[in-house]
Amino acid sequence: LRTHQWCFILFNILLFHVLLFGADLLEEYFLRSLPLSYTDAKTLEIRERARRLDTAPLKANLSYTVSSTATCSDQEIFLLVLVCSSPENRARRNVIRQTWGNVTDARGSAVLTLFVLGKPASVSTQLEIDEESQKHRDIIEGSFTDSPQTQTQKMLMSVEWTVTFCPHARYILKTDEDVFVSIPSLAGYLLSLTQLEDIYIGKVVHQGMPDRDPTSPGFVPIHQYSEEFYPDYCHGSAFLMSQDVARKVYVAAQGVPASLLPEVFIGICAKRAGITPIHSSRFSGEKHISYNRCCYKFIFTSSNMKEDELFKDWKETSDGEDCSL
Repeated sequence: LRTHQWCFILFNILLFHVLLFGADLLEEYFLRSLPLSYTDAKTLEIRERARRLDTAPLKANLSYTVSSTATCSDQEIFLLVLVCSSPENRARRNVIRQTWGNVTDARGSAVLTLFVLGKPASVSTQLEIDEESQKHRDIIEGSFTDSPQTQTQKMLMSVEWTVTFCPHARYILKTDEDVFVSIPSLAGYLLSLTQLEDIYIGKVVHQGMPDRDPTSPGFVPIHQYSEEFYPDYCHGSAFLMSQDVARKVYVAAQGVPASLLPEVFIGICAKRAGITPIHSSRFSGEKHISYNRCCYKFIFTSSNMKEDELFKDWKETSDGEDCSL
């Protein structure tokens, strides 16, 4: 072969490896936030208050009608998964219990999956939830009516419940009920982390804009949020926080409008506490990832999953066969 042909072959080999490993390299070294120096007085105050947070008053003033306090108690939980669910979706909760939510141990680390919901509109549904909670002991139910307008309240309740009743959970994953979660993949990643605090990971939304259309259901008036862009935040379909971040978010939440979208609310609280979200392309955001067994063993989440898909995909990905690069 001539010199220019060898050069062409070598260039293609190099290009192949750049495309193969470039995304992970970019995520690992460029999208990960640099260590922050906390000079803002309010940020320092929030972090100090979070460190000294007294949860005794929170236990005395419960805002939950059904609370699975016994499921966490003094256990050392490595990964606490909180699934935001609609009260009427018992069938979907059962599917999760039979698939990825059935994992209680990942690489020797304890995993606990709970469902978070508000009160249903009908009395009959409430009776069903009471029975479901007694049977499975995995439901946290708020005292507010579950609706599109109370989803941020549900999010804040999840954070409050975690810091109050599950203070030994090292990591907390918030996810939606239509999401597939690869617990082994996520646990493996978390076990490899060297940074143990200020962990706020997900599919980062950059320069999200408030909805200024007065006719829109998601309308955000200027007096509620005056900036042109939201701070960077993790997409609400699934994101992960360390326990210290949950405490800081809870303390920083005072004064943040609860009418904002739940994920935006968390992002604003995180910024006030001096926490920058970490992007991971293994969180799918709102996208549904076409099924591939090895892909699903590698990713953390895939959204918009149908019930039959969850059964099939979980059965195939939970077998013992490893995947090659």
